[in-house]
Amino acid sequence: MNDAVEPGLVCLMGPTGAGKTALALELAARFPVEIVSVDSALVFRGLDVGAAKPPAPVLARVPHHLVDICDPAEVYSAARFRQDALAAIAAIRARGRIPLLVGGTGLYFRALERGLSVLPESDPGVRSGLERERAALGLAALHERLQRVDPESAARIHPNDPQRILRALEIHALSGRSRSEWFAAAPGPSLTLVKFAVAPPHRASLHAAIAARFYSMLEQGLMNEVAMLRRRGDLGLHCPAVRAVGYQQAWRHLDGEFGRAEMIERAIAATRQLAKRQFTWFRGDSDVVWLEAGSRATVDCVAVALEAQHKVSKRDYNGPVNESRLDG
Repeated sequence: MNDAVEPGLVCLMGPTGAGKTALALELAARFPVEIVSVDSALVFRGLDVGAAKPPAPVLARVPHHLVDICDPAEVYSAARFRQDALAAIAAIRARGRIPLLVGGTGLYFRALERGLSVLPESDPGVRSGLERERAALGLAALHERLQRVDPESAARIHPNDPQRILRALEIHALSGRSRSEWFAAAPGPSLTLVKFAVAPPHRASLHAAIAARFYSMLEQGLMNEVAMLRRRGDLGLHCPAVRAVGYQQAWRHLDGEFGRAEMIERAIAATRQLAKRQFTWFRGDSDVVWLEAGSRATVDCVAVALEAQHKVSKRDYNGPVNESRLDG
């Protein structure tokens, strides 16, 4: 297909628990949509209940990509996401269907839209030095240093995220340039995204939904899921998968660090903090159109964008329609 007529990719983004998946499934009932997940937790196999992964019947009915493609012991990067997403999008379009990008991982959306710079490779010596400083000074001190040398990254990286804090400091130590400067120097936009963000009209509504969802996760067997991950023996809080909100707090509870009530309180608070960071990220993008979650007008608005894609797909793509689930 000629790039000049390639339609923009419709994206549903926004904070966790805002109703993105429900909206995507409603749209999938009206259009030949295949969903490309833009979620840093859904890539991991075995993270089901706590990651709010769509249930098996939904995954069977509506094709999903970039779900269950990675072992929890692996590290899944934005660069790998971009590669996997581009392949999935091309395959979906070749079938004459519509890719719909759904998720809340802002860095992944940015990587897809703008590309990524080739960052300095990790240096074992520098990383070991940073690990020693972490042990001696504490992670909070390293996050404070990051605020001085790279305030933009420090604002986006949680103070309790050692992997990203150390990597950002390592990049600065190796190159003399901040992680933010490297991303700013990334290749220009390679894809056109039509960006919609959904959120409840009031923050209190989102907070209530987050709390209710976590209690529902507990009823669905979250603790059993975490216990199964622990029994593997090769996972721990050093793994990005285990540090995902909900999982980290449940893991630490099973370590005996605090009781069940405190675990629930911490998990809900961490999820609210995640939602706040997602709000900040997406509101920093002037191209995002904000819509009210659960509104009929929201469905109709996104449907207009998908209809434009559908017309182009019928005209320019000729491929067999495959209704089976495809994992990317």
